[in-house]
Amino acid sequence: MSCGRGRGHGHGHGPGPGGGCRCAAEHEEPPAERGLAYGLYLRIDLERLHCLNESRLHTGRLVFKPWDQRHDRSKFVESDDDEELLFNIPFTGNVKLKGIIVMGEDDDSHPAEMRLFKNIPQMSFGDTEREPDQTFSLNRDPTGELEYATKISRFSNVHHLSIHIAKNFGAETTKILYVGLRGEWTEIRQHGVTICNYEAAANPADHKIQQVTPQTHFIS
Repeated sequence: MSCGRGRGHGHGHGPGPGGGCRCAAEHEEPPAERGLAYGLYLRIDLERLHCLNESRLHTGRLVFKPWDQRHDRSKFVESDDDEELLFNIPFTGNVKLKGIIVMGEDDDSHPAEMRLFKNIPQMSFGDTEREPDQTFSLNRDPTGELEYATKISRFSNVHHLSIHIAKNFGAETTKILYVGLRGEWTEIRQHGVTICNYEAAANPADHKIQQVTPQTHFIS
């Protein structure tokens, strides 16, 4: 399932003008509970999650897994016709998305650009021509330690998230091993009554995750 566009690759990922990622210093060694911060995968309606351009059916669902299983390389998704992937992710409630981890192999198949769209169910590759809510330039992250912070004001009421992997580092296809989502989930019952609110993120001081300040582009 190709999107019909050519492969454009190559952009900077070091510090300085023109972007790339600037990684903050690591925190203290975290407790074992650090994985609780990435529990939003439990709030995804996996039966309705779709990944476009996946080489094997339903493998896009496999990368939304527990933190302590992120190094399980038997569960991954790989693109088919070119380097692009598009995840359509419905949640079971409303989400305030605070951060994302994207883990791949330490080679050119690792994603290099990620574009986020909120509340547009059943997006197609044609829909990705519109302006994203946020764009990230990614670093290679084979261990799942780099978190990309979202602009929370734009992602405070998300019931559907689309992740467009637009580029990798030059390979024919893109391979992703793990996508971690950090934030808050709110259950909403009929008539719009909010029953409860769950904080999926532990105290930031408890985490070793490197906070990444990527080059981003916001809708004006």
